[in-house]
Amino acid sequence: MTVAALDRERAAAALEASRTRSLTLTDVAEPELLAQHNPLMSPLVWDLAHVGNYEELWLLRALDAAHRPVLAGIDELYDAFLQPRATRPALPLLSPEQSRRYLAEVRGRTLDLLDATPLDDETNPLTFRGLVYAMVAQHEHQHDETMLATHQLRAGPPLLRAAPPAPGRDVRCLSRFVDVPAGPFTLGTDTDPWAYDNERGASVQVLPAYQIERFPVTNTAYQAFIADGGYDDPRWWSPAGWEHRRAAGLVAPLFWQRDPGGGWLRRRFGVVEPLPPDEPVQHVCFHEAAAYARWSGARLPTEAEWEKACGEHRYPWGATPPDPARATLGGETLGPSPVGAHPAGASPYGCEQLLGGVWEWTSSAFGPYPGFVAFPYPEYSAVFFGDEYRVLRGGSWATHPDAVRSTFRNWDYPIRRQIFAGLRCARDVPDAAGA
Repeated sequence: MTVAALDRERAAAALEASRTRSLTLTDVAEPELLAQHNPLMSPLVWDLAHVGNYEELWLLRALDAAHRPVLAGIDELYDAFLQPRATRPALPLLSPEQSRRYLAEVRGRTLDLLDATPLDDETNPLTFRGLVYAMVAQHEHQHDETMLATHQLRAGPPLLRAAPPAPGRDVRCLSRFVDVPAGPFTLGTDTDPWAYDNERGASVQVLPAYQIERFPVTNTAYQAFIADGGYDDPRWWSPAGWEHRRAAGLVAPLFWQRDPGGGWLRRRFGVVEPLPPDEPVQHVCFHEAAAYARWSGARLPTEAEWEKACGEHRYPWGATPPDPARATLGGETLGPSPVGAHPAGASPYGCEQLLGGVWEWTSSAFGPYPGFVAFPYPEYSAVFFGDEYRVLRGGSWATHPDAVRSTFRNWDYPIRRQIFAGLRCARDVPDAAGA
């Protein structure tokens, strides 16, 4: 099979996987789809039609000059930049059934056009190696993760069923930190055919020696921070973080609540349950993550440090695509696996669960790499560059394997907590300068 044929097969499979997830997450009663469960999130029915509209824009109109809109007049309704999330319920949106019919019509035309589109023309960067198809599939997977966040924020009984997570292992004999030696490494990529523009502009970075935690921070470790008065001590917080902590009344990660015996429970997709001690902590904002790191005698890693810890492979373990032995991804578990669950996914330096589990906050602001070129549209990355956002790395349990890799960069406001985010600490090596 030729490279172009393999790329076409891979693109079709990626589109199918993302659509299956979208339809599964919206296979609920119509009132649940139409309701806005939180002002931070869209109604689920908006996300459903939006992914179809995005697909039509990029896989039909951008590739076929003769294509006419499947439904006239809906582009503005589903433009994420024109329509703030808080006001989307007031729009004349397509009904759930209209949305599903629209998606089916767009997908049928997309697959017909895919069969006729050359993917080996290097003069067309939009279609070469299937980049635009990968972009659309990854975009839908990202909205699927957003829809999972909406499901988590909704009140009421559970609508989703969780698959069992991978079992953990006893990791108490392992050191908390692993060593990453000083030296050069390549940040970003110029060769990954599915990488976004913000991952491109590969450059050699020289970092001093440092240490990074073997595992993400667990619920048990984070409880120690709370028990030691971490939320009440401004020493651990930046000025902006302390101001936000006080204004927002933060006392614990989002969805945690005290049980009558003084311990902690958490609400997960409509179920209140005991807090699993060995799971990575999630639903903490950047300010909470940074405060915990300082309290623990460490700091958050830069995104360069985080990426170097992956070992300069597409995935921390090498080139083999993710599987359940290496990472918890795809959303079926409705939560991260406990630490120690994926020794097969370790990086060359010994870091585990770098991909899957929880997004990990870094200390880095979101900005362009050297030589950055916005492609195929500036609204994906360029309009978000600046100190207002912090970079997250690694992907969560809700991230699909098609939408994660060592170079992938996520970003969000430092106050966001509804995302499936946790942390992993780093620290300087005292004699790194001498070394």
